[in-house]
Amino acid sequence: MSIAVITFPASNCDRDAAVAVEALGGRAIRIHHSETSLPDKLDAVILPGGFSYGDYLRPGCMAARSPIMREIKDKAEAGTPTLGICNGFQLLTEAGLLPGALLRNRDLLFICREVHLLIERNISPFTRLYRKGAVVTMPIAHKDGNYYADAETLKRLEGEGRIVLRYCNTEGDVNRDANPNGSLDNIAALCNDAGNVLGMMPHPERCADAVLGNTDGEALLRGLLEA
Repeated sequence: MSIAVITFPASNCDRDAAVAVEALGGRAIRIHHSETSLPDKLDAVILPGGFSYGDYLRPGCMAARSPIMREIKDKAEAGTPTLGICNGFQLLTEAGLLPGALLRNRDLLFICREVHLLIERNISPFTRLYRKGAVVTMPIAHKDGNYYADAETLKRLEGEGRIVLRYCNTEGDVNRDANPNGSLDNIAALCNDAGNVLGMMPHPERCADAVLGNTDGEALLRGLLEA
């Protein structure tokens, strides 16, 4: 399976994502943001974490206007699986591929630690290898991960089952104490209405190898590769 990993100015998790994909048997194709086309034989796209364009104006705002994003939007709208991780999630909202916005964290501080996540929905291709209701642990590293959407949008996301991961405690309880950044309804990841675009603040590529001390992210990447 061939997965395009996009590099923007100040991306810093693009290599991590490519290494994780190839360690699981996939083929990572590194694509620079200035390109205007993607390979014809392409199975998925990953928008990696980092601080594209130094988070100028807003995180993901400048990257969403990069030349390659026109092709990525076309591919995503045509059904190509597209995964946005951290800054990639921010980018997906800025590009209009996902609703809402990622605001400054509740405590106005950069957060870098592991969090517990409730598998709210096991959708293909992303979380299909997890059991619905399972609790997994993944790292986060962001200053603008506070998910916000208006009340009508939140109601629609809930009703359509588009919330995929929520911040929780070790027992799977979704509450304020388990919420690291203030995200509404403890939202850590959500998908588009077709289910082929997923934005998530946690980093599965940083917990997909036993040498890192945690493999909870492996199933997400493997699900993408094996779909």
